[in-house]
Amino acid sequence: MTEPAPDTDPFLETGRKLFAGPADFIWAANSLKGLPPMSKVEIAFAGRSNVGKSSLVNALTGRNTLARTSHTPGRTQQLNFFNINDRFHLVDMPGYGYAAVEKDKVQAWTQLIHDYLRGRASLARVYVLIDARHGIKPVDEGVLETLGTAAVSYQIVLTKADELKPGELDKRIAETQQKIAKRAAAFPEILATSSRSGFGIPELRAGIARLLSERGVE
Repeated sequence: MTEPAPDTDPFLETGRKLFAGPADFIWAANSLKGLPPMSKVEIAFAGRSNVGKSSLVNALTGRNTLARTSHTPGRTQQLNFFNINDRFHLVDMPGYGYAAVEKDKVQAWTQLIHDYLRGRASLARVYVLIDARHGIKPVDEGVLETLGTAAVSYQIVLTKADELKPGELDKRIAETQQKIAKRAAAFPEILATSSRSGFGIPELRAGIARLLSERGVE
């Protein structure tokens, strides 16, 4: 058995163990009044409809059906809370932007997203998912503005990275870094992932494990 390389991120193994444990759905809320009591640290995943958010949550936890996936945008219609290894709560948020439902419902979900992001003291970080093929769109900018105003730490995660050639992906990462460079609440590192191939999933798990460690979560 060989020794790990000196520059190996120790949180890669911590992250693997973190998500190898139990992952259970515990709460759903479609209004601010319906949110669960604040207890554990919360880490939320936000993104446009059809960005691959539920697929990413499933890939992180190694489960195919933890979060509901669909080819129809807008299937996640509430804030879904999952207890991950009894260490933190993962929040799967409704997709914002286009959804194949009535406009008033979309507006209600969007308002819920913004209200939650502004006023949840237990929220440690939001991972904002961006389709690597398209980059940051105007509808994403609105969410980034809300996060910045509320001083909520967030990090950009590019999804569907396997659908870009390496050179194209590098260009998209650089372009995204440039777009968030002046946003104080944005974590500077851009993560690229693919739920299909597993690319970037260990690094995302490691990032979450590192954040929990910084927050003193044992």
